[in-house]
Amino acid sequence: MGFSGSFTGATLILPDEPRVVTIVDTNRPFYATSPIGPEAARATLSPVFTGEVQYWEPMIRAWALIYQIDPNLIATLIQIESCGDPTVSSPAGAQGLFQVMPFHFAPGEDMLDVQTNAQRGMDYLARGLEIADGHAGLALAGYNGGHGVINRGWATWPAETKRYYYWGSRIYAEVTSGSASSPTLQEWLSAGGQALCARARESQRRLEAQYHQEVASAALPPTG
Repeated sequence: MGFSGSFTGATLILPDEPRVVTIVDTNRPFYATSPIGPEAARATLSPVFTGEVQYWEPMIRAWALIYQIDPNLIATLIQIESCGDPTVSSPAGAQGLFQVMPFHFAPGEDMLDVQTNAQRGMDYLARGLEIADGHAGLALAGYNGGHGVINRGWATWPAETKRYYYWGSRIYAEVTSGSASSPTLQEWLSAGGQALCARARESQRRLEAQYHQEVASAALPPTG
């Protein structure tokens, strides 16, 4: 996997050479509560998200700064896509933490590698936000139903996309309001999200155990 774990959560692995990120200013209009831009990217991650999503906080904050997107929107997407499970695959073929469809990857890419999966997922989310002029709910709908739904009327959306918009837009609005809880997140958990999160906890424990075993093996003196 493309990450290093600890019992305090995931740790970002940076390349040897520092990455230069260019922020391009534009004259595009954005909504007043836009999740895009330097101020949004520096937002504090809400404690309302489940522990399985909070596990990835260091990486979520790094992705937020790289893409200039509110970390709470990224966490909302991860919450309803995988609940923080980097190994999950959907019946439709979506892969990993961001549940990215295979056709978004380049040939030979490891779809379950966390950093690769995040890059493809974040690229698609960022493009959706651009098309939606910073409207978080529409960008989430586009993430689920394809960017083409963003500029189409609600009545034309598939039922799954309508549900996705309901969960995502409401959770994001509640966590960014400063509320100490999210009724919609609790509703999502009761509607089936708890099972997804239970699987995510098990995956994270397994990966933690594998990581610590590899560290212990590397520390052993050579034999022979």
